[in-house]
Formats: sequence, structure tokens, C-alpha cells
Amino acid sequence: MNIAILQPVVPTYREDFFRELQKYCQVDVYVYKNTDWVQKENTEISHFNVKKLDNIQKKGFVFYNPCPFLNRKYDVLVLMLAINHPITVLLLMTKWLHHKKIILWGQGISVKRYLQEEVKPDWKLRWLIKKSDGVWFYMKKEYEQWKALFESKPMIALNNTVSDANRIVDIDVITNKKEIRKKYGIKQKVVFIFCARFESNYRRTDLLIQTIEQLDSNDYAFIIIGDGRNKPDFSKYNNVYDFGTVYDREVKNELFTIADIYFQPGWVGLSIVEAMAYAKPVCTFVRSRETLQCVEYSYIKDGENGFIFTDMDDCLKKIGETTIEKFRQMGENACFLVKNELIPDKMATKAWIVLKQMNL
Repeated sequence: MNIAILQPVVPTYREDFFRELQKYCQVDVYVYKNTDWVQKENTEISHFNVKKLDNIQKKGFVFYNPCPFLNRKYDVLVLMLAINHPITVLLLMTKWLHHKKIILWGQGISVKRYLQEEVKPDWKLRWLIKKSDGVWFYMKKEYEQWKALFESKPMIALNNTVSDANRIVDIDVITNKKEIRKKYGIKQKVVFIFCARFESNYRRTDLLIQTIEQLDSNDYAFIIIGDGRNKPDFSKYNNVYDFGTVYDREVKNELFTIADIYFQPGWVGLSIVEAMAYAKPVCTFVRSRETLQCVEYSYIKDGENGFIFTDMDDCLKKIGETTIEKFRQMGENACFLVKNELIPDKMATKAWIVLKQMNL
């Protein structure tokens, strides 16, 4: 089977999935984002072999060149489940002419309109899914929502993950945390870690700052990994250890290992999969109109592998009442989830399940 996959870019966190998928079929990946966008977004790009696709982007819509997808060698096209791709609509409407099977791949919901669409799905997405031959959803929650509407449609939740997940879970545990903390000058008893880019306006850095200011700086430390245009000034806090962007893998391993809790107040996404792989419980705030969360938010089970706080009072109360041993146990639960469900080869296996149903 030969398949062509459309993506904006191939970030490093996705390359293992494509390599694993190639064990099942021949895969060509086409991308439409240019180098300027990559540099602007500070995205780490994979060295995976990709093909550049000519396109025009206007007023939020992407008009990509469909001609390469019409190559006779391709049996299946995996296009993005996106309402701003008119060419995808065209290809869906002309399947009778080009005879390609089309799988759509995406979240299945707007993160920014999540609260509305989890009650009433977008009619445009509904049309796309109806016209497709199958769907790869990122997560189980959105898969279940659409499967209830299209019971006979081949579809599956891939369980979105990162390339490094299987490597991280196999890292030898650093037993002498005191020595490593001493190395970085961290003296507090409880250590939080935040690791994400400060590019999005939805990170809720205001809640991060409030938490830093309201917890005792003698007892609680915050490790910050990441840069970006919306990054706050942490220099005035003596319990914040700001490392900026960390490229050294050994340093990153040490920082995550000595931390007790992963803390990201809003817009949690794939960064929490990495944190869970490091056996860190994930703490964030409940999804609301003010606090947007990406679809990976549903990996967090409150009180089991992390905490979902209702407000700042709830945050401070739970942090203050929870023992280090309890946080450690929740971290082990988080790592167990990654080991059993969030490894790239499992993601590829799930993708193949739908591909096999294309009846070529």
C-alpha cells in the first residue's frame, strides 16, 4: 500500500510515528509550511524526508497543489481534518473521479471553541467526516464523540504522543536527587517544573505567577524551561530557576528527574506527554472559557496522575495538603499510562488498523 500524508511541517515529535508507520506501508509526507514560519514559531523540525508542496495561503485558508496526490501510485491520501483547506473539500467531492481513498487526520474539534463543540459538533467537520473513507483522531474523547454519530465509519483514536516517549520512560532514575539539586543551586523541598514555549497567549502565565507568589519561596521551587515572546520576567523571584531553552538532553533529563511536579496552568498539549514519560504528575487548571486546553488535556485524571484545579484556592489547598509520596505515586501512574498507551509504535499500529479497512 502506498499512502501520501499532508502536514504543515514534520516536527521532531512526530518523526518516530512516520518511521513506525513505514513498517506497514510506503509513506510519502508532503508539507506546506515554509522556513520563515518555522523560524517564527521556533518549531523543531524533523530530518524525516518530506516533499514540499506548493501552496497559497490567504485569509487563513490554505490552497495547496493537489497534483502530487493524484499520482497513480497512491492508494490512500491522509489529509488534515481542517475546515480551512478548500482543496481537501475538492478532493473529497471528486473521489469518483480520482479513485483515491481519503483518511482525515486531526483533533476533530476546535480547541478554542471546545466547550461549544463538545455539546454541538461543528457542521463543517461533520460534512468532512461524512465524505471521508476513515478518520484518525488524536484522542479517545473526540473519537467517541464522532463514533456515536458515524458508527460504521472506520475511525480510531491514535493517542497523540511524542517521539521521545519510549526513550524517556527507559531513562535510569537518578537516585541522588540532593546532589543534582545542589548542582543547580536548588534548596527548596518541593520542585515544580514548567517546560513549554511562551508563544501562545493561552498559557495562563498569570496563574503561574500567582502560584509562584503565593507559595512559600523557602519550600517551593520552580524550574522554567522555555522561551518565547510572551515569557514573563522571572528574575525577581529567588525560588525560580529559569533555564530558557534547553537543548542539552542530559541537562533536561536531570532537571525533570529532580522535579516533583509538572505545572502548566493552561494550554496543556503534548508537553504533558513528555512530563508523564518522566514520571511527573501533571497539574493544571480546569478547562473553561478563560483557560483553554488542548486535546491532550484528557490524559490527566484528577487525583490519579495529576491535579486539575478549579481555581487558585483549590490549587494552593491541594498542593499544601499533598505529600511528596502522593505526588510520586501519581507520577508513577502517569508514566504507566505512557508505557502502555502512548508509545509511537502503538500509535502507528492504530493508524494501520484504519488503513487495512480501506478495502483496496
